[in-house]
Amino acid sequence: MKNKIQNLFTKFFKKKNKNLNYSKEHKIYVKKITVEKWTIRLIQVFILISIFVLWELLTMYNVLDAFFISSPSRMINTVVSLYESGELFLHIGTTLYETIVGFLLATFIGYLIAVILWWNEKLRKIFDPYIVVLNSLPKIALGPLIIIWFGAGTSAIIVMCILICVIITTLSILGSFLSCDKDKILLMKSMNAKKYQIFFKLIVPHSMPDFISVLKINVGMSWVGTIMGEYLVSKAGLGYLIVYGGTVFKLDLVMTSTVILCLLAGGMYFIVSRIEARFKR
Repeated sequence: MKNKIQNLFTKFFKKKNKNLNYSKEHKIYVKKITVEKWTIRLIQVFILISIFVLWELLTMYNVLDAFFISSPSRMINTVVSLYESGELFLHIGTTLYETIVGFLLATFIGYLIAVILWWNEKLRKIFDPYIVVLNSLPKIALGPLIIIWFGAGTSAIIVMCILICVIITTLSILGSFLSCDKDKILLMKSMNAKKYQIFFKLIVPHSMPDFISVLKINVGMSWVGTIMGEYLVSKAGLGYLIVYGGTVFKLDLVMTSTVILCLLAGGMYFIVSRIEARFKR
């Protein structure tokens, strides 16, 4: 099996790189790395499939009670039922829209605040304790106020998502800005560089790896914020389905919505990972 995989990738890369003159050792190294990467991916997929198969078997033979933890077959039936009723893409689309908008706005606002605080040291010293306090504040406690201020709808959910992500973004990006080598900053100042030149030519490139890490963190936090908002106030969305399913004891609906959430979050994380890979390249 291993030889078949190696031959497959050898043919693929031979065709892809036929016009490039790489050394034999380099080709062997690239093939080894590629086979290792895809082997890991296959093992990950195998583990995931094995979990669902074992889950189905345990519920099928009544080792576990399907009423409490559902089962893959029951979740598939739930997905089909939601699709036939026209609700599936309505709820997925609602939650996806709220999450993406909240994710983008929180990242932009957090980055902008970090830039302002880096630019003005006095302002940073003034607001530093307030940012720390806001970061430690349980955002769910602001739920009633958010509903009153922004209404019982999509806007309130997006605001909750932003509140969950924005402070973490600000602190992480600001910390990255401030960690830049002081000697390099002094060198640019000695060459009469303006502050905006220091920022764009030194600070921003230095902070890019941390910015990518913040994007990864925000992927998870934005889903948390959106579902938290949908718990408080929503008429549609996966969070709404989870709350409704738990209320009427439709645990198949709860588990199905949770699995869909995991798939969507995984897809969003994959996109950010591809951005990171392109940035590194």
